[in-house]
Amino acid sequence: MRLVFMGSPDFSLPCLEALVAAGHQVLVVTRPDRPAGRGRKSRSPAVKEHAARHGLPVLQPVRLHEPETLVKIREWEPQVVIVAAFGSILREELLSLPPLGCLNVHASLLPRWRGAAPVQAAILHGDSKTGVSIMKMDAGLDTGPVFAQRELDILPEETGGQLSGRLAQLGAGLLLDVLPRIVEGEILPEPQDAVRATHAPVLSKSDGFLLWSKPSLHLARQIRAYEPWPGSYFVWNEQRVLVRRARAVDAMSSEPGKVTVLDGVPAVGAGEGLLLLEVVQLAGRAAMEGRAFLSGARDFVGAQLEATREAEELPPR
Repeated sequence: MRLVFMGSPDFSLPCLEALVAAGHQVLVVTRPDRPAGRGRKSRSPAVKEHAARHGLPVLQPVRLHEPETLVKIREWEPQVVIVAAFGSILREELLSLPPLGCLNVHASLLPRWRGAAPVQAAILHGDSKTGVSIMKMDAGLDTGPVFAQRELDILPEETGGQLSGRLAQLGAGLLLDVLPRIVEGEILPEPQDAVRATHAPVLSKSDGFLLWSKPSLHLARQIRAYEPWPGSYFVWNEQRVLVRRARAVDAMSSEPGKVTVLDGVPAVGAGEGLLLLEVVQLAGRAAMEGRAFLSGARDFVGAQLEATREAEELPPR
């Protein structure tokens, strides 16, 4: 089958790999190469690198709906467009182009967590389960009817990155299972219940600022949810300190933002309980255990950490 695949990040890759392995003829549409890392060297999206290894044609439009891109997609004559974490709402001219429409592999059990960051939202809000949905796209934001879903349990210490990896594999398997049935008309999509919808908006680095007025259980979930991106951090001595792993202790308390020590590990008071900083990272340094951080930052204990949004603009990362 001739199809167009649209995606860029690591989440997209298992779906593309599965489609190629199944023998489909694929035109890949992905984001332009962008500078990344300390050296700001140009880096290609993961799906582009996979496409190059398999000799697949690739489009990297700056704007998805520029006329030249639409012409090339139309000339490919796809039966279906499959989207996995591409990050753009498709316009009607593209939605109506393939006979089977446009399908989205979305990392949540819709209508829960529509939007750009469903994996992080599920962990942040303490969900015990999540999953993937194969949805027929419409003009809204993840509002189209759903063909199929598959769920999994969120593990107790799972990070956003780890959960995303498991969901990517789950989504690829589900896509291969249902795509032939969609082609044959064996299954029809069912409308979502809009009343039950929740939203997971786009995240930025500033969303990772730790608000010590929040309960420690919430802060611990945030740190897991935002690992590895956008990361969670606080400001100390006018520098940003990333918290890579933490544990909530709700049986003890301290003034919000006040740094103490518990069992040799730095602990910060929260709105409820304490947050133990098990692994932290200073800008330009490797991640280190909280105990090691204390040995080189003796004035950290007793500090009163900033707990307002203004502090996030102080240091560059």
